[in-house]
Amino acid sequence: MANNSLEKARLEINEIDKQMAELFVRRIKLTEAVAEYKQKNDLPILDKSREAEVIRRNSAYIEDEEIKSLYVRFIQKTMELSRIHQSKLIAPATENLIRVNIGEGYSIHIGRGLLNCAGEIFNLNRRVLILTDSGVPKEYSEKIASLCHKAKILTVKEGEGSKSFATLEMIEDEMLTFGMTRTDCVVAVGGGVVGDLAGFAASIYMRGVDFYNIPTTLLSQVDSSIGGKTAINLDGVKNIVGSFYQPKGVLIDPDMLKSLPRRQLLNGLAEAIKMSLTSDEGLFELIEGEDFENNIEDIITRSLLIKKAVVEADEREGGIRKILNFGHTLGHAIEADGKGRLYHGECVAIGMTAVCSGEVKARLVALLKKVGLPYSYDENYDKAAELISHDKKCDGKQLSVVFVDKIGSYRIEKMDVDSFICHIRKELK
Repeated sequence: MANNSLEKARLEINEIDKQMAELFVRRIKLTEAVAEYKQKNDLPILDKSREAEVIRRNSAYIEDEEIKSLYVRFIQKTMELSRIHQSKLIAPATENLIRVNIGEGYSIHIGRGLLNCAGEIFNLNRRVLILTDSGVPKEYSEKIASLCHKAKILTVKEGEGSKSFATLEMIEDEMLTFGMTRTDCVVAVGGGVVGDLAGFAASIYMRGVDFYNIPTTLLSQVDSSIGGKTAINLDGVKNIVGSFYQPKGVLIDPDMLKSLPRRQLLNGLAEAIKMSLTSDEGLFELIEGEDFENNIEDIITRSLLIKKAVVEADEREGGIRKILNFGHTLGHAIEADGKGRLYHGECVAIGMTAVCSGEVKARLVALLKKVGLPYSYDENYDKAAELISHDKKCDGKQLSVVFVDKIGSYRIEKMDVDSFICHIRKELK
């Protein structure tokens, strides 16, 4: 008799399992239709704002608390699988992949619409602290959160002022309160400030947790998103406290640049121009030609290929990596002296004009004028000299200054601070 009851129960379970399989297929097909509709109507595809309400409403029908708990876990997993399936449906048509061979190595994924696929590219099936700032559209961090097993979004104030010990301490406190362990990760969704902060915070929490970078500005996409430099500022000195800490992966979606004002785009373009001047004449000609926005994905990829080659050859800035500082010696001083009046890329643009040959300078200034970047500086040189002497790249009284005499090549010259100040006075008069 007992065997008959067992067999009857098994047959009933088999029938329920069959019905559940059929219902699961129907559910997945419906989520495909929803994803297609949202994509056509430019709605957030992987939004999970309704999930809590769906779970609350349906679990109310279950009286047994233990069974209710099991149901919640079951439906959460079902919803997660639906989102993973949706993300595959909306994958971009093309994707550039750059492999950076430092340490364990990591990949840079470049492609339009890639933000929707972050759950496929990164391991987000754990606790994820998403760091962003008040200037970044909320939809970006919320989209990443919708792809995570358990996410916490932390928003800091926009601007260099957030790169401080106070902000760093706050981030570490939030990571601890969130219950993060060494198996969890930090995701930066923002520009260079967010990337620097998130990377540094990840590098020192429990002596290092995984860090992913999703740069949202052109400046961070072509430059600071890779290479492993993370830092905060101290007493007005930029990036003076930090560490080298490589990300586990980088995701670059050019569609995220649509929310940027043109001045911010130009801020990043200056860094691409910088890399083209030292290393790729063809890239300079590409930017020099038609409207750069028409070739933005190509500009990002070619700029990153330059930086990849440099950081692989010199991870910790002991040699060739110094070429990435082209235009930065004066640029950082102008940036610090200006107290935010000029953006980083604008300062670098001015800084580059002081360290080019006459022929290169003529083409560079013509390009800067064409796109709308500044090319002259007439402020206090004494203040600039003081700031340059405190720059972390200054070895005693000696500077390693990068010069470009011909586009696509460079030379590094040792100069004392006073000689360099005399030089820039002459070049920028």
